[in-house]
This record gives sequence, C-alpha cells and structure tokens, in this order.
Amino acid sequence: MEFSYRKIVIMAIKDYTICRGVDYWVIDVILFQMYQYALGCNWLIRVSMIRKKYCWIIRRYNGSHTCTRSTIFQDHSKLDSNTITVAIKPLVDIGPSIKVKSVITELLQSMVSKEKVNEKNFRRLESIVRSFAIWFETMCYKESSAVVHFKTMLAYQDDDLVIDIRILYRVFWSYYSWIKAFRYCKLIV
Repeated sequence: MEFSYRKIVIMAIKDYTICRGVDYWVIDVILFQMYQYALGCNWLIRVSMIRKKYCWIIRRYNGSHTCTRSTIFQDHSKLDSNTITVAIKPLVDIGPSIKVKSVITELLQSMVSKEKVNEKNFRRLESIVRSFAIWFETMCYKESSAVVHFKTMLAYQDDDLVIDIRILYRVFWSYYSWIKAFRYCKLIV
C-alpha cells in the first residue's frame, strides 16, 4: 500500500490497532513495530519513505494479529482527541443533523471510564513504589555489603503538586565488593 503523507500512515495504523484492541510502539521515525498486549503476538509492520516516488510504502507486514479482540477499548493508549475527531468528522459531513448532545454524552461516558481506569492504575503503581522502599531496606539489612541509592521525583497531577506522593526515578544497586573491585578494572577502548 502507498500513502502520500506520514500523517495518513499513522492514522491508518492507529485505526487498525484500535479496532483490533492491540497496541504498538514506534521504534524509529520510519519503522513502526507493533505488539499485542497479550503474550505470543509479535505482529510487525515496517513503513518506509520512498524518496523517488515521495510516498510512504508498507515494506514488511508479517500477517494479521494472532490475538485480536472484537470490541474497541475505551482506554486504548492511542485513542486521543485527534483520533476521535477524525472518526466523528465523516458522520457530521454526511448528516449535519446528527445531535451533538448524543455525541457529547457518548464521549463524556468514555472519558469518565478512562479516568476511572487511569485512577485504578495509579493507585496500583503507588502501592508498588511504596513496597520498593521496604524491599530495598530489607535487602540492605539482609546483605550488609549491599549499597542501594534511589532517587524520587515530585508527583504532579496536571499542574498541581500532589502531596505525600513521590515517583521512583532512578535506582543504583551494588555490593561493596563490586565497588572495590571496579577500581582495579582496566579501561576498555
């Protein structure tokens, strides 16, 4: 398949993945590698810019997903306002008499459910970070030569500082014997 603009390629891939309930990560500017959330699906698509034709072409496509879902998830990571706008615009172009209130209520319901899912995930991550500090202290107590330094950052929700919540930023973990032996290592060029 050939596409004239990069934005059209990205929208086509977004539509494809949202409809199948899968997610993907962008590996490079011209290489998209798609992965399914579930284990066992390693779907790959490679899109390249052909300079002679000045178009985007799908170079590699290793078949359909092995794990697909039949419904669209409201909390899909690639479902943003631009994608929703592109989906709604043809409906409005065809029938301008469509009731705006019905579209707004559906969008509000999906946004509320997405916020609930995000809040649930945030609470789960918060408990995991708290357990990290306890785990670090336990390991240092159990193994006296262990050295653990970790840094945290302040947590913000929108532009507001969230009190009593810190975000794990960086962890340095080593043992004293490793640090001592590192002094005698030769430089490798």
